[in-house]
Amino acid sequence: MAGSLVPIVFFALATVASALGPAPVLLGTAGNYAVIAKTGVSSVPQSVVTGDMGASPTAQTYYTGFSETNSDTGTYSTSQQCNGRLYAADNTSPTPSVLTTAVSDMETAFTDAAGRSENATLNFGGGSIAGATFAPGLYTWGSNLNVNGDCTLSGSVNDTWIFQVSGNLNVASSKRLILSGGAVAGNVVFVVSGAVTFGSSAEWNGIILSQTAIHMVTKSSINGRLLAQSAVTLQRATVMSYGLGGNQTAPAARSSSTATQKRSTRSSVSLL
Repeated sequence: MAGSLVPIVFFALATVASALGPAPVLLGTAGNYAVIAKTGVSSVPQSVVTGDMGASPTAQTYYTGFSETNSDTGTYSTSQQCNGRLYAADNTSPTPSVLTTAVSDMETAFTDAAGRSENATLNFGGGSIAGATFAPGLYTWGSNLNVNGDCTLSGSVNDTWIFQVSGNLNVASSKRLILSGGAVAGNVVFVVSGAVTFGSSAEWNGIILSQTAIHMVTKSSINGRLLAQSAVTLQRATVMSYGLGGNQTAPAARSSSTATQKRSTRSSVSLL
């Protein structure tokens, strides 16, 4: 009709990028730390840690090799080897209770990640891998996992990986875990029932959840977090926890049913 106003409605269509791999492992407050250890953290100087460290239920004396300086408040200490803060169970309140929560969150994340089973790829390579490219997914080994050559994770910024190791995880000297296609370290989780050892000059990416100890041998480095239910040892090692990306540390933003619908849990492995 002439002279009439015809309303025009614009519809915004949001494009949601689908994500491949298992639902994220939520770290809770444990995701606030570069390093957590229940029985202590040691360094052979000079190590480099970007981010905070937490030791609980152990005391500050179980930080060894860091030459700490106590804060005026007594709630934390600092070290030239760490650009964050060093927290311990015997620091002034509220640090002890904050650490107790972080350790509990770490243990909850371990239990969650270790308990996943849907669409898992089992015992790839018989526990010895080199030159493999891993698509997003869940991978599990019933014994030790030995990494004897460079490996690659190929996926997008939203994709996720969980690697379950029932024994020890041993990364040989100078071996690398490479991220390609936009994959980010914050979406990669290694959940290891035994000890984790990174050989000299190894270069790694991801969140390490160890039920025992994590050892970083001379000049090894990780872009991720070291979360151990016993000790963490650093030998002139580098731990970089900033800018990891991903949603492993985020609170749950959607129901588990929605998460299942949005994610594909299919995984595959290829050899270079």
